[in-house]
Amino acid sequence: MNKFNRVVTLLSQACGIFAAALTAFAVVIVCQMVFIRYVLNDNTIWQTDFVTYSLIAATFIGAPYVLLTKGHVNVDVLPIYLGVRPRYWLALFAIVISLAFCLLMTVLTFQFWHESWEGNWVSDTMWRARLWIPYAAMPVGLGILTLQYIADLLNLLTGREPPFGIEVKSRSSDVNLPESGTNVNIPGHGI
Repeated sequence: MNKFNRVVTLLSQACGIFAAALTAFAVVIVCQMVFIRYVLNDNTIWQTDFVTYSLIAATFIGAPYVLLTKGHVNVDVLPIYLGVRPRYWLALFAIVISLAFCLLMTVLTFQFWHESWEGNWVSDTMWRARLWIPYAAMPVGLGILTLQYIADLLNLLTGREPPFGIEVKSRSSDVNLPESGTNVNIPGHGI
């Protein structure tokens, strides 16, 4: 399981780097597009499509890194005030539901990508971009996001990570945010 966690962590980190590079490249292309339009007074053909596809791809491909770093928006009022066991079960429920959604979306977006590949779909713009290229970001990003959810589920089940990242302090009503790499035991849970 340690090897699986390491591989998924490396994949998620690579996704984060790739998404950041796509975003940075999109910013450079926007600057180039502005220069061509307003300084050179010339037409732009591919820049708008490229920036749009890059930012959407960065969103899908960057999602596993966001989950890895727990960078998503998290409303933790309920988990903080729950006891240890209910917090564990709520975290388990949340991960399983999220995992099922990501798995379903991975399958559906793969079918969509495959249809664009088989049909040789191109964009309706003058650039005529082959759409299977930007559409590939959806199944790839969601597939790796699914792997990251599996890793999170395994970490929760084995006690490697506390539910919602909330550790129990000396008193059961007090909570503390964990440091990375902390092992957590769920009292009264036989796992």
